[in-house]
Amino acid sequence: MDALNPGLAGHKGLRGEILLKLKKAQPLTAKELADDFLVSANAIRRHLLELEAEGVVEHEREQRGAGAPTHAYRLSGQGEELFPKRYEAALRRLLDYVVAEQGRSVAVSVLAGQYEELRRQLGGTLGALAPVDRLGAVAAVMRDAGFMAEVEEVDGECRLTIHNCAMHAAAECVPEVCDSELDFLESMVKAPLERGAHIMDGCNACQYAFRSEPAAPAALDEPLTNGSA
Repeated sequence: MDALNPGLAGHKGLRGEILLKLKKAQPLTAKELADDFLVSANAIRRHLLELEAEGVVEHEREQRGAGAPTHAYRLSGQGEELFPKRYEAALRRLLDYVVAEQGRSVAVSVLAGQYEELRRQLGGTLGALAPVDRLGAVAAVMRDAGFMAEVEEVDGECRLTIHNCAMHAAAECVPEVCDSELDFLESMVKAPLERGAHIMDGCNACQYAFRSEPAAPAALDEPLTNGSA
């Protein structure tokens, strides 16, 4: 099983089999899984509780026939990510086609739509927030969209660090989309940002920064006294 599904390598034995079964036939109850694997429902429930605590499985209450509702389990979004996908290769082929047939500007416009969607999600929620707080709200929305974004303040500088870029595969084909990201951030924060690191340049993350408070003035040289050389 692990050779066919490398993402399940960390889930050995019955726990991995449960994930694979849910992938093929979700949602399923603990009893249905127990009947399938010929073990007790309590044993299945223990595994499901651990998988749920890990964040790869979730449940909802379903009414199935007469009697009390039962818990039906399915893979969470994180659980779905355990199974290999080939979206990036398909995306690259699609972008190559768009560029060849309609030009790079069209491809950039299509990709920039991701940031327009984030802009719509933020809507009027930013209001009169300070730039630092605006950046925090923007980072939260980006995290929900697959960007591993975090904000910190260091020595009067506010930094947004994106450890995982949800647009990485697209940016490899159409690097101009990175400018759309910078434009989006500056328009939301309402402050000029400096990009100090860039994944596309081989860095581990993209990092944007602006000063959240004025820089301290440089110390002035002491005036020369009489007789000084």
